[in-house]
Amino acid sequence: MAVGVTSTNKHTQYLNTEPKKSLQLHQTAWHQGKDIKRLYHADNLDVLNALLLDKEVCGKVTLIYIDPPYNTGGAFETRDFKHAYNDRFSIEEYLDFMRIRLKLMHCLLSEKGSIYIHLDSNMVFHVKVMMDEIFGIRHFKGMITRKKCKSKNFTRKTYGNISDYILFYSKNENPVWNRPYEEWSDEKILKEYPCIEENTGRRYKKVPIHAPGVRNGATGAVWRGLMPPQGKHWQFTPDKLDEMDANGEIYWSANGNPRRKVYLDRSNGVPVQDIWLDYLDVNNQNTHITGYPTEKNIDMLKRIIETSSCPGDIVLDCFAGSGTTLIAAEELGRQWIGVDIGEEAISAITKRFKIGSRPMGDYVKKKTASQQNSMDLFGIINFEKEPEESESKNILYDLFEKI
Repeated sequence: MAVGVTSTNKHTQYLNTEPKKSLQLHQTAWHQGKDIKRLYHADNLDVLNALLLDKEVCGKVTLIYIDPPYNTGGAFETRDFKHAYNDRFSIEEYLDFMRIRLKLMHCLLSEKGSIYIHLDSNMVFHVKVMMDEIFGIRHFKGMITRKKCKSKNFTRKTYGNISDYILFYSKNENPVWNRPYEEWSDEKILKEYPCIEENTGRRYKKVPIHAPGVRNGATGAVWRGLMPPQGKHWQFTPDKLDEMDANGEIYWSANGNPRRKVYLDRSNGVPVQDIWLDYLDVNNQNTHITGYPTEKNIDMLKRIIETSSCPGDIVLDCFAGSGTTLIAAEELGRQWIGVDIGEEAISAITKRFKIGSRPMGDYVKKKTASQQNSMDLFGIINFEKEPEESESKNILYDLFEKI
């Protein structure tokens, strides 16, 4: 998730907003199989432009997730203090940089495709206006607020900055959508489904069987001698309500007020909302990492990929960075395309494909004589034991390097 620009001096950057007419690439790695698994080490503008001529890709990408530069004014290093990328732009430069790339991404998406753009408060509203122009305001599906880190003890006179944002757009009216759910907690179950059916022991809640709006058809007619409340209509036709009542799915109160029983065992879970609290950045958790800056939580990427694509679909990340999107897509059985201009990004991705990621912390240490002889209650302490892998490794892929 690196920025596809190169630094020319301390304060400014060369921003590529003119794609090359032809892109010359040298393939240095191959995978056997028909699935698309491609990694490009080149400027994403040139690659996106070249993909417009690729009949396997153009108009067939189901999902794009990008974590582009945030225009923070800073520079980022890897865990080993190697320069990864700069993030210094004027607003005009930044918007020009993003606009040309987003237009190309729009062309590459399928008619049922979606795009997720991960930003912070610096540029999210500027990009929102731009996306309304490129994708159409009616195709704005929402903005996810993500808690990115634990609470901060700011010395500045402002609130702690612990959130960032993900803009969600579709190309057309009917994108791929596999609604995500979270599991019910015991506390929520007791609150939302307080009733237990005597003869079955099934837990349920009672909900109205009417909805707002007047209807002149069957749903606005009399049922069991009752009319819908004023200004409302039945949610089901009288025939369907009779069927539900015969099945014991209607609850009648002491004063004869009907309600529908909604059973817990028919629920898929709690529908996911647009505030995500469980996907902190990896360097804020005791987890596996690559050491690349701005690395995102793989479980968050899996949620996005599972929600807005299906197995076999093409997922594109043209600010690939540490390769989290590509790993998540691989593990979920999607095809994928990753692009990054940065040497450190490509190095992190190729290493990750080969050996996976590693836990945080300095786990590689030399044994001393005393440590080798140390014992605890459970045996010898192994100070050099390699941790278990957290994700797929030995991934085969096509790697294309810019000539």
